[in-house]
Amino acid sequence: MIATEKIVKAHHRTKSNTSTTLANYWTRFWMRYAGLSFFGRLATRFASWFAAPHKARPYLARMNPRGYIAAGVTIYHDDLRLGRNVFIDDRVVIFQRENGGAVELGDRVCIYRDTILETGHGGYLSVGADSSIHPRCQMNAYVTPIEIGCGVMIAPNCAFYTYDHGVAPDQPISKQPLQSKGSIIIANDAWIGVGVIVLGGVRIGEGAVVGAGSVVTGDVPDGAIAAGVPARIIKMRSDLI
Repeated sequence: MIATEKIVKAHHRTKSNTSTTLANYWTRFWMRYAGLSFFGRLATRFASWFAAPHKARPYLARMNPRGYIAAGVTIYHDDLRLGRNVFIDDRVVIFQRENGGAVELGDRVCIYRDTILETGHGGYLSVGADSSIHPRCQMNAYVTPIEIGCGVMIAPNCAFYTYDHGVAPDQPISKQPLQSKGSIIIANDAWIGVGVIVLGGVRIGEGAVVGAGSVVTGDVPDGAIAAGVPARIIKMRSDLI
Protein backbone atom coordinates (compact mmCIF):
# COMPACT_ATOMS: atom_id res chain seq x y z
CA MET A 1 0.00 0.00 0.00
CA ILE A 2 2.78 2.40 0.96
CA ALA A 3 4.72 1.50 -2.16
CA THR A 4 1.62 2.17 -4.30
CA GLU A 5 1.15 5.61 -2.70
CA LYS A 6 4.79 6.46 -3.42
CA ILE A 7 4.37 5.46 -7.06
CA VAL A 8 1.22 7.58 -7.41
CA LYS A 9 2.91 10.61 -5.81
CA ALA A 10 5.96 10.19 -8.04
CA HIS A 11 3.70 9.99 -11.10
CA HIS A 12 1.87 13.18 -10.10
CA ARG A 13 5.17 14.95 -9.44
CA THR A 14 6.54 13.90 -12.83
CA LYS A 15 3.34 15.01 -14.57
CA SER A 16 3.45 18.37 -12.77
CA ASN A 17 7.11 18.90 -13.67
CA THR A 18 6.39 18.06 -17.31
CA SER A 19 3.50 20.55 -17.42
CA THR A 20 5.66 23.25 -15.87
CA THR A 21 8.45 22.59 -18.36
CA LEU A 22 6.06 22.79 -21.32
CA ALA A 23 4.49 26.00 -19.98
CA ASN A 24 7.93 27.59 -19.55
CA TYR A 25 8.93 26.54 -23.06
CA TRP A 26 5.69 28.02 -24.47
CA THR A 27 6.23 31.31 -22.64
CA ARG A 28 9.86 31.67 -23.69
CA PHE A 29 9.06 30.74 -27.29
CA TRP A 30 6.48 33.51 -27.69
CA MET A 31 8.46 36.10 -25.75
CA ARG A 32 11.19 35.83 -28.40
CA TYR A 33 8.77 37.63 -30.74
CA ALA A 34 7.45 40.20 -28.25
CA GLY A 35 7.63 43.90 -29.07
CA LEU A 36 5.74 47.08 -29.85
CA SER A 37 4.38 45.94 -33.23
CA PHE A 38 0.96 44.34 -33.66
CA PHE A 39 2.53 40.90 -33.96
CA GLY A 40 4.83 41.58 -31.02
CA ARG A 41 1.92 42.45 -28.78
CA LEU A 42 0.00 39.41 -30.01
CA ALA A 43 3.03 37.33 -29.03
CA THR A 44 2.86 38.69 -25.48
CA ARG A 45 -0.78 37.59 -25.29
CA PHE A 46 0.20 34.05 -26.23
CA ALA A 47 3.20 34.13 -23.88
CA SER A 48 1.02 35.07 -20.92
CA TRP A 49 -1.47 32.21 -21.30
CA PHE A 50 0.28 30.09 -18.68
CA ALA A 51 1.93 32.91 -16.73
CA ALA A 52 0.88 34.09 -13.30
CA PRO A 53 -1.24 37.29 -13.41
CA HIS A 54 -0.66 40.96 -12.66
CA LYS A 55 2.49 41.80 -10.66
CA ALA A 56 3.95 38.36 -11.25
CA ARG A 57 4.41 39.18 -14.96
CA PRO A 58 7.24 41.73 -15.13
CA TYR A 59 9.71 38.83 -15.28
CA LEU A 60 8.40 38.22 -18.81
CA ALA A 61 9.85 41.56 -19.89
CA ARG A 62 13.30 40.35 -18.86
CA MET A 63 13.12 37.59 -21.46
CA ASN A 64 13.39 40.04 -24.35
CA PRO A 65 15.11 43.44 -24.58
CA ARG A 66 12.02 44.68 -26.47
CA GLY A 67 10.12 44.08 -23.25
CA TYR A 68 6.51 43.13 -22.60
CA ILE A 69 3.84 45.41 -24.07
CA ALA A 70 0.50 43.75 -23.35
CA ALA A 71 -1.98 43.27 -26.17
CA GLY A 72 -4.51 45.33 -24.22
CA VAL A 73 -2.35 48.49 -24.14
CA THR A 74 -3.76 51.51 -26.01
CA ILE A 75 -1.05 53.58 -27.72
CA TYR A 76 -2.14 56.79 -29.42
CA HIS A 77 1.24 58.51 -29.48
CA ASP A 78 3.83 59.06 -32.21
CA ASP A 79 6.84 59.64 -29.93
CA LEU A 80 6.98 56.70 -27.53
CA ARG A 81 10.55 55.80 -26.59
CA LEU A 82 11.19 52.54 -24.78
CA GLY A 83 14.31 51.32 -23.04
CA ARG A 84 15.22 47.67 -22.62
CA ASN A 85 12.99 45.16 -20.83
CA VAL A 86 10.12 47.58 -20.22
CA PHE A 87 6.88 46.11 -18.81
CA ILE A 88 3.56 47.73 -19.81
CA ASP A 89 0.51 45.98 -18.39
CA ASP A 90 -2.98 45.53 -19.83
CA ARG A 91 -5.29 48.54 -20.13
CA VAL A 92 -2.52 51.12 -19.90
CA VAL A 93 -3.23 54.15 -22.13
CA ILE A 94 -0.43 56.22 -23.68
CA PHE A 95 -2.01 59.28 -25.26
CA GLN A 96 -0.78 62.36 -27.11
CA ARG A 97 -2.75 65.59 -27.43
CA GLU A 98 -1.89 68.55 -29.65
CA ASN A 99 1.85 69.35 -29.59
CA GLY A 100 2.46 66.64 -27.03
CA GLY A 101 6.09 65.75 -26.43
CA ALA A 102 7.70 62.36 -25.98
CA VAL A 103 6.88 59.63 -23.50
CA GLU A 104 10.20 58.03 -22.59
CA LEU A 105 10.39 54.93 -20.41
CA GLY A 106 13.85 53.83 -19.28
CA ASP A 107 15.25 50.33 -18.88
CA ARG A 108 13.16 47.93 -16.77
CA VAL A 109 10.40 50.44 -16.08
CA CYS A 110 7.10 48.84 -15.03
CA ILE A 111 3.76 50.50 -15.82
CA TYR A 112 0.83 48.65 -14.28
CA ARG A 113 -2.74 48.36 -15.51
CA ASP A 114 -5.25 51.18 -15.90
CA THR A 115 -2.55 53.85 -15.76
CA ILE A 116 -2.78 56.78 -18.20
CA LEU A 117 0.34 58.53 -19.53
CA GLU A 118 -0.59 61.69 -21.43
CA THR A 119 1.35 64.55 -23.02
CA GLY A 120 0.16 67.73 -24.70
CA HIS A 121 0.81 71.41 -25.39
CA GLY A 122 4.60 71.06 -25.26
CA GLY A 123 4.87 68.82 -22.20
CA TYR A 124 6.76 65.55 -22.14
CA LEU A 125 7.08 62.63 -19.72
CA SER A 126 10.22 60.71 -18.83
CA VAL A 127 10.57 57.82 -16.38
CA GLY A 128 14.03 56.64 -15.34
CA ALA A 129 15.35 53.09 -15.17
CA ASP A 130 13.92 50.65 -12.62
CA SER A 131 10.99 52.89 -11.67
CA SER A 132 7.46 51.57 -11.26
CA ILE A 133 4.05 53.22 -11.64
CA HIS A 134 1.32 51.13 -10.06
CA PRO A 135 -2.33 50.69 -11.08
CA ARG A 136 -4.74 53.51 -11.88
CA CYS A 137 -2.25 56.38 -11.90
CA GLN A 138 -2.76 59.46 -14.07
CA MET A 139 0.28 61.33 -15.45
CA ASN A 140 -0.63 64.48 -17.39
CA ALA A 141 2.38 66.39 -18.73
CA TYR A 142 0.89 69.48 -20.37
CA VAL A 143 2.79 72.73 -21.03
CA THR A 144 5.73 71.61 -18.84
CA PRO A 145 7.30 68.18 -18.31
CA ILE A 146 7.05 65.42 -15.76
CA GLU A 147 10.50 63.99 -15.05
CA ILE A 148 10.66 60.88 -12.88
CA GLY A 149 14.08 59.60 -11.85
CA CYS A 150 15.49 56.11 -11.42
CA GLY A 151 14.26 53.60 -8.85
CA VAL A 152 11.14 55.63 -8.04
CA MET A 153 8.07 53.81 -6.66
CA ILE A 154 4.67 55.38 -7.32
CA ALA A 155 1.78 53.64 -5.55
CA PRO A 156 -1.73 53.15 -7.01
CA ASN A 157 -4.21 55.95 -7.67
CA CYS A 158 -1.69 58.80 -7.84
CA ALA A 159 -2.22 61.82 -10.09
CA PHE A 160 0.45 64.18 -11.45
CA TYR A 161 -0.74 67.36 -13.20
CA THR A 162 1.67 70.02 -14.41
CA TYR A 163 -1.07 72.44 -15.48
CA ASP A 164 -4.25 74.30 -14.53
CA HIS A 165 -6.97 76.02 -16.52
CA GLY A 166 -7.12 79.79 -16.35
CA VAL A 167 -9.89 81.07 -14.07
CA ALA A 168 -10.41 84.66 -15.27
CA PRO A 169 -14.04 85.71 -14.66
CA ASP A 170 -14.78 87.01 -18.15
CA GLN A 171 -14.94 83.68 -20.02
CA PRO A 172 -15.84 80.02 -19.43
CA ILE A 173 -13.07 78.06 -17.70
CA SER A 174 -13.18 75.40 -20.41
CA LYS A 175 -12.25 78.05 -23.01
CA GLN A 176 -9.31 79.52 -21.12
CA PRO A 177 -5.67 78.73 -21.89
CA LEU A 178 -3.73 76.21 -19.86
CA GLN A 179 -1.30 77.55 -17.28
CA SER A 180 1.59 75.91 -15.46
CA LYS A 181 3.63 76.78 -12.39
CA GLY A 182 6.43 74.58 -13.69
CA SER A 183 7.63 71.03 -14.10
CA ILE A 184 7.10 68.08 -11.80
CA ILE A 185 10.42 66.49 -10.92
CA ILE A 186 10.67 63.28 -8.87
CA ALA A 187 14.29 62.53 -7.99
CA ASN A 188 15.85 59.07 -7.76
CA ASP A 189 14.68 56.56 -5.14
CA ALA A 190 11.61 58.54 -4.04
CA TRP A 191 8.51 56.74 -2.80
CA ILE A 192 5.07 58.22 -3.50
CA GLY A 193 2.25 56.68 -1.42
CA VAL A 194 -1.26 55.66 -2.43
CA GLY A 195 -3.53 58.37 -3.78
CA VAL A 196 -1.00 61.23 -3.77
CA ILE A 197 -1.67 64.27 -5.97
CA VAL A 198 1.37 66.20 -7.22
CA LEU A 199 0.88 69.61 -8.84
CA GLY A 200 3.09 71.68 -11.15
CA GLY A 201 6.19 73.48 -9.95
CA VAL A 202 7.15 70.73 -7.50
CA ARG A 203 10.40 68.85 -6.92
CA ILE A 204 10.31 65.76 -4.71
CA GLY A 205 13.86 65.08 -3.65
CA GLU A 206 16.08 62.03 -3.80
CA GLY A 207 15.02 59.33 -1.37
CA ALA A 208 11.99 61.35 -0.20
CA VAL A 209 8.75 59.72 0.96
CA VAL A 210 5.26 61.18 0.50
CA GLY A 211 2.48 59.71 2.65
CA ALA A 212 -0.77 58.32 1.28
CA GLY A 213 -3.47 60.79 0.31
CA SER A 214 -1.20 63.84 0.34
CA VAL A 215 -1.48 66.83 -2.00
CA VAL A 216 1.99 68.11 -2.88
CA THR A 217 2.07 71.80 -3.81
CA GLY A 218 5.66 72.62 -2.80
CA ASP A 219 9.11 71.06 -2.86
CA VAL A 220 10.00 68.09 -0.67
CA PRO A 221 13.73 68.00 0.25
CA ASP A 222 16.02 65.03 -0.30
CA GLY A 223 15.45 62.34 2.31
CA ALA A 224 12.35 63.99 3.80
CA ILE A 225 9.08 62.34 4.82
CA ALA A 226 6.07 64.52 3.95
CA ALA A 227 2.32 64.07 4.36
CA GLY A 228 -0.92 66.00 4.54
CA VAL A 229 -3.07 68.43 2.55
CA PRO A 230 -1.06 70.34 1.60
CA ALA A 231 1.93 68.08 2.24
CA ARG A 232 4.31 69.24 4.96
CA ILE A 233 7.60 67.85 6.20
CA ILE A 234 7.05 65.47 9.14
CA LYS A 235 10.63 64.36 9.66
CA MET A 236 13.77 63.34 7.86
CA ARG A 237 14.58 59.72 7.12
CA SER A 238 17.92 60.28 8.83
CA ASP A 239 16.00 60.87 12.09
CA LEU A 240 14.86 57.24 12.02
CA ILE A 241 18.37 55.89 12.54
